[in-house]
Parts: sequence; structure tokens; C-alpha cells
Amino acid sequence: MELQELKSIGLSNGEIKVYASILNIGVASLNQINEKTGLERRGIYDIINKLIDKGLVSYTLEKGKKRYRCAPPKHLREEILRKKAEIKSIETIMPKIEEMYKNVKPSIDVQVFRGKEGIKAVFEDMLNYKDVYFIGGRWYVVKEMPLFWASYNKRRIEVGVKWHNLVLHDSPSAPTKKLVSVKTLPQDFSGSPSLIWIYGNKIVNVLWGEDYFAFMIENKNIAENYKKYFNYLWKIAKS
Repeated sequence: MELQELKSIGLSNGEIKVYASILNIGVASLNQINEKTGLERRGIYDIINKLIDKGLVSYTLEKGKKRYRCAPPKHLREEILRKKAEIKSIETIMPKIEEMYKNVKPSIDVQVFRGKEGIKAVFEDMLNYKDVYFIGGRWYVVKEMPLFWASYNKRRIEVGVKWHNLVLHDSPSAPTKKLVSVKTLPQDFSGSPSLIWIYGNKIVNVLWGEDYFAFMIENKNIAENYKKYFNYLWKIAKS
């Protein structure tokens, strides 16, 4: 029994190993715990003292030597309840933290994302918004990240995120039609695999290819202007 779930109440890997070994043995000597865990004796001694301080382990003296045993499980339950109370107290101050974050957040926020994982992070962020607008795409995500796309598109549909795509003239057919509207840009818009994503108050300039790079600007006024640009192009694009 590894009891890794005890990490959630703040126990370290070493504390969990020692606690589990004592629990399995019943009443354990330092030597038995050492054999069971493979940890150094000095380390075990320090860990046991921490478990004793937390009320999870106690000891008795037999012929001048300490023998250790786990405290009744009710003490573990008490520790769980204490952690729950701590979490609840943190939840009560979250509105204040969020308000402070908003107050110090710059009016124009800029972030850079690199590599495939960075691009994926932006896609994941999109799931928090009902409408996403694309300018200059060719369904690069399907080609470059096919496994991610299969899972992602399913989740996008489940949460009801609508995509509005202005694709390049040589773009392949849309790989999905659910919650997706597509129009084709004039041939003059042909170029490198770079495009613009707009959602919420965010504008993301994306470069697909070997370097996978995304540059995000978050600002309400700038985003509104980009949406006007999108709407203009949408009117002149082919269905």
C-alpha cells in the first residue's frame, strides 16, 4: 500500500513511505522501517519525529528501545478536516486576490508562447470563450498536431465554442462542421503560415512551422478593432 493520496494533506514522499511501512508492520522498530523503506536511518528518524508532531505516529519503549505505531485513523481524519478548513479559508480571500490582480494588471497585457506546447496552451485558453475568430488559417492545427486536434475538437464542441474562420484560398476543406463557419479570403492574402486569432479581449499572432511562435496582446480596445477588421473581411470573403 503506497498511500500516495496522502500528499494532498501535505505529507512528503518520505513521510508517506514511513507511515505506510509502520501501518503495514503494526508495531515497528527503526530497523524494520529501514528494511521496509530503504531510507537512511537518520532520515527515518527525522521523518518519524515529523509524523509524531503531526499526531500520525506514536511510540512505546520496550527494553529501552522505541517501537513505533500509527495513531488511530481518526487523527488522520482530523488532519484531513484541518486541511479542508485551510482551503476553505483561502477560498474566502480569493475575491480579494482576484480584485488586487485586476487592479495591478496593465491595461495592455503581452504574452509570448513558444513551441507546440505554447500553441496548445493558447488553444486551451480559447475553450473559455464562446466565439473565436481566425484570419488567414489553413487548418494548420490538424496537420501539425493531429492527435491533439482529435481530442481538442471534441472538447471544443462539448463546451460549445464557435469558430469563425477566414481561411486562405488554397485551404483544405474544413475537418469539422460542428460549430464552425468558414469563408475564403481573396488570393491576395496568400503568404507564410502565419495568422491572427481573436477571442475575448485577446489578439494572438501565430507563426506555424519549425519555430511555433505565438504573440498575444490582451486589450479590450485593440481586440474590438481587430473584430471590426474581421467583420469587414467576412463581408467581402467568399462563402
